[in-house]
Amino acid sequence: MIEKLNLANILFLDIETVPETADFKTLDDETKELWELKTQYQRRDEFSPEAFYDRAGIWAEFGKIVCISAGYFVIKGDVRNFRVTSFFGEEKKILTDFNAMLNNHFNQPQHVLCGHNAKEFDIPFMARRMIINQVKLPEKLNLFGKKPWEIPHLDTLELWKFGDYKHFTSLKLLTKVLGIPSSKGDIDGSQVGHVFYVEKDIDRIITYCERDVIAVAQIFLRMRREDLLIDEEILHV
Repeated sequence: MIEKLNLANILFLDIETVPETADFKTLDDETKELWELKTQYQRRDEFSPEAFYDRAGIWAEFGKIVCISAGYFVIKGDVRNFRVTSFFGEEKKILTDFNAMLNNHFNQPQHVLCGHNAKEFDIPFMARRMIINQVKLPEKLNLFGKKPWEIPHLDTLELWKFGDYKHFTSLKLLTKVLGIPSSKGDIDGSQVGHVFYVEKDIDRIITYCERDVIAVAQIFLRMRREDLLIDEEILHV
């Protein structure tokens, strides 16, 4: 089925998130209490709410988006390019600019979004943060009232599961087993908050995010048994 999809109609994406504030101590008392309640089962007795706060970026209610990277294929005859672009800065602007990209260029019925674990994380996180920031949901993220087969989302993790709902495979592991070369990164997801708040190095985060978008596209190509992208085909715009 995925072999029949036109690559030019797919927007590959990835997001990077961090805790909404740099320090647990800066939260008001009510938010601290809500954080404690929200994470009580994940923390158990191993961590205090404050010690666990560095993981706040995985919850849209307590985290925020610092980068959205997106990639798409442009194919003209025998020439294939994969263009990657990123949105960063103040969160509301990130979401507004990404929203504009969807509405202006990927708003037709044939257009779909694709990420790794995107249905579980990236897409709902973006939608929730748009509502929190009072950004109108684009049609591609507005799932209210839609039937499952009407939702324009692909997920390489879901494709790899083949119906095995208890199975999880990380992006890094999947690229490894599929023989997809990946450029070595100097950070991983657990370090994004530190790089953002302490090192204040958004460029490292953008590079990391864009690398993951490229990896998702490579996985999709591998699943279609097509040639992988080479460096000359990847354009950062």
